[in-house]
Amino acid sequence: MFVLIGFVVVFGAVFGGFIMHGGKIAALIQISEFVIIGGAGIGALLASNPPSVVQAIIKQSLGLLKGSPYKKDVFLELLQALFALFTLARKEGLLALEQHVERPQESSLLAQYPFLQANHHALDFLCDTMKIVLTGAVGPFELAELTETDLEKHHEEVLRPSQAISKIGDAMPGFGIVAAVLGVVITMGYLDQGAETIGKKVAAALVGTFLGVLLAYGVFQPLAASMEHSVHAEAQYYQCIRQALIAFARGDAPLTCVEFARRSIEPHLRPSFQEMEAAVKGGGGASAQAA
Repeated sequence: MFVLIGFVVVFGAVFGGFIMHGGKIAALIQISEFVIIGGAGIGALLASNPPSVVQAIIKQSLGLLKGSPYKKDVFLELLQALFALFTLARKEGLLALEQHVERPQESSLLAQYPFLQANHHALDFLCDTMKIVLTGAVGPFELAELTETDLEKHHEEVLRPSQAISKIGDAMPGFGIVAAVLGVVITMGYLDQGAETIGKKVAAALVGTFLGVLLAYGVFQPLAASMEHSVHAEAQYYQCIRQALIAFARGDAPLTCVEFARRSIEPHLRPSFQEMEAAVKGGGGASAQAA
């Protein structure tokens, strides 16, 4: 929602100021310039990215309209889920986790945490890593390296849409110049038509430059930055899981494991220790005593 508000402010300020100076909006409506710049931008986007990235751009852009789902209550739910898993392992042994990590969609335990269970990528990361822990063949240091590699590759993938948008934003002023040059070329054919006609043609050509710069710094760059912030919030969610699993593999108590996870969350999203303790005890009941 803030993305839309930002765009409204940008265009409101630009066009509002133009009108205050005595400009007429009709003078900026040059359909041919929109076709040149917009078509060139879309073509460059398609030429420089595979279909999967283009689909991800659409998905992430639409996701910005809803706002980031990674809020404090989502992280609190994750801490509860991790605590419940670790407490179960401590009380009944590691083999008690096998049914939950092998078939997480059928797990009665994980069903209590709907956001985590619906987040297929995060759930796979949690369960796949937990399977490695259950084998007992990987120590905490090796697990830290393994999960870091996994998250680096995931982060690279989810950042590609914002990087693609940023590159198109960088190209927009160039496309604006292309449109302006084409406008000047057309103007050369009207030199015998008088100053008024030439002035209109030059003004139309300059709209191309204006449009390219406006789209670059008023639309594409802010959109790319907003997509990056969304990806960063998701990365925190994964990092939270990673820190908890490394602590669990080290043999730490369940409450200590989730405390390591809690400390990896940015302060403005991080539940307090009291909030976390109350949540895990409320969700875990007697199992919290094992911590």
